[in-house]
Amino acid sequence: MKICASQMRPVAGDIPANMGKHFSLIDMASGLGADLIMFPELSLSGYEPRLARSLAMDANDPCLDRFQQASSAHNLFIAIGIPLKLGSAVQIGMVWFAPGAPRLVYAKQQLHPDEQSYFVPGEQPLVMEVADRKLAPAICYESLQSNHALTASQMGADVYLASVAKSAESLAKASIQYPTIARRHGMYVVMANCVGLSDGFVCVGQSAAWGARGEVLAQMNTDEEGVIVLDTDLGTASVHTLK
Repeated sequence: MKICASQMRPVAGDIPANMGKHFSLIDMASGLGADLIMFPELSLSGYEPRLARSLAMDANDPCLDRFQQASSAHNLFIAIGIPLKLGSAVQIGMVWFAPGAPRLVYAKQQLHPDEQSYFVPGEQPLVMEVADRKLAPAICYESLQSNHALTASQMGADVYLASVAKSAESLAKASIQYPTIARRHGMYVVMANCVGLSDGFVCVGQSAAWGARGEVLAQMNTDEEGVIVLDTDLGTASVHTLK
């Protein structure tokens, strides 16, 4: 199985511009023979909590139909980040598009204290079976909490997918936590981070894949856009930069 973690520079609050970036990276992933592509936290809107309420949408919003079409056309699983409507509240959501299948929704379960004024947490973990792998999504802050990965492992996950928007300080913590998760639970860990300014801080990229022994298989730099491709059959990963 080939899993892509995308690294992109979102435009704050500009959903049409960010959709264009998504489809460029989806085309790249398809050309590389990927089975799945995952985007960073709140990738469609940018990580902008103060804008989230005005940009929030339902997982079945018609503007997302193009992702479903792309999933079926490329035979590709696609996971994007959106501010997700939940009644009058908003969640940090991840919508999964599968070829010829209904959409799945995951919402961040453990919020950073700074997020609690803008979002409400999700309540359900998610583990999906794709090809011969069981995949568990995690969104940023919760991926640094050991109990989240433990739950994923107990549910049978062997790949942990961290969709994040991380500064240098937060990434330093992740660089310790993710290989620890990989070793402790014997699972691959893949991180998709964004680059550029988000909510007043700078996201520093360095999207990466770790092997089940905690070794770094490949890592992007701090400012390029592109994808990490993890091949779970070969146990290797590679970097591909968007031109």
